[in-house]
Order: sequence, then structure tokens, then C-alpha cells
Amino acid sequence: MMRLPSRLVVGTKNPGKLREVHAVVTEVLSDVEIVEVADWPDVPESGESLKENALIKARAVCAATGIAAIADDTGLEVDALEGGPGVRSARFAGPGADDSANRRALLSALEGCSERAARFRTVVAVVSPQGDEMTVEGILEGAIAYRARGSGGFGYDSLFEVDGRTLAEMGEEEKNRLSHRGRALRALAALCRHEPGCR
Repeated sequence: MMRLPSRLVVGTKNPGKLREVHAVVTEVLSDVEIVEVADWPDVPESGESLKENALIKARAVCAATGIAAIADDTGLEVDALEGGPGVRSARFAGPGADDSANRRALLSALEGCSERAARFRTVVAVVSPQGDEMTVEGILEGAIAYRARGSGGFGYDSLFEVDGRTLAEMGEEEKNRLSHRGRALRALAALCRHEPGCR
């Protein structure tokens, strides 16, 4: 088990994701310093799995900054779409698609479909300059709403319902407490509390 570094760069340029990771890491890994750096080239997400993509991003950011990096990849898995869009969630509406286009594509794909069960799956990777690597996973079960609701969050949050409310209808603190990304980061914290040598 790798030793969790005391300083981490968050490997994302997405402000919503950065804010979420920073908030949860500050809460559950209070002795880890988040280093504010965003000076690295864009990283193509060319992996065939969430784990591959998370590691690709963490490795690239670590190499570019010389600081241990934490990165994630998240997929939305919709049962009626046979687990899609999955690893291609960010590109569901095509290359260069934005969040709004992806949401429209998802609603279109599910038009007339009453089977709305879905889950968010996040894999978080940590990579150190010494070449040590670690990954953890977080899953949130829910359902796809029939229309976007709420003004918070990003990505598919306004379409993903948990107990009748979308993630975008929740406050930031509540969302971070139950989200797939929050669960993965808490799994990382739990792992490092119970594995000798992790911290």
C-alpha cells in the first residue's frame, strides 16, 4: 500500500469538480494539503475504463507538476442503455459536447422509456512522483429524471435523482456527503486509516 502524500494537486480543470474534491478532501483528509496548480497540458481520456482514465490523468498531472496528483473519472451508467454512457459520459453527445448537449442526448435516448434506474461510478487515483499508485471507487445509485431540475452541481447532476431530488437540487454540503465522488474520497480516507504505512 502506497503512503498517501501530504501534498496533492487535484488533476482537473473543471471548477465544479475541483470545488467538490477540495471540500471533501479538506473534510476527510484534513492533514493533506491541496496545492493550487493548474499548469499542465490537456490530458486525453483515452482509456477504456474509468480506472484507466483516472490513472492517465493522475500520472500526467504528477509528471507535469512534480507533485503527487489525485484525479478521478466518473461514468453515468443507465440500466436502460445497458450501462451506457459509462466511460464515455463526458462525450455522450459527441466530441467537444458540453454538459447541456450531453443532458439533451441522454433525455432523447430515454424518451418514452419508464426504466430510469442508473448509477454514478467514480474511480479516484492517486499517483506519486516516486511512481506509487492507488485507486478507490465510489458508487451512487439513483434514477434519471424526466427533465432537468435544480441549479447546483454540474454535468448530469440536474438529471440524477436520489430519493426524489436531483443532485442539482441539493446544497453543496449535502451533495458532497452522499455523492459518488465523496464516497470514493471517503473510501480513500478509510483505507489510509486502516492500512499500516498508508500515512
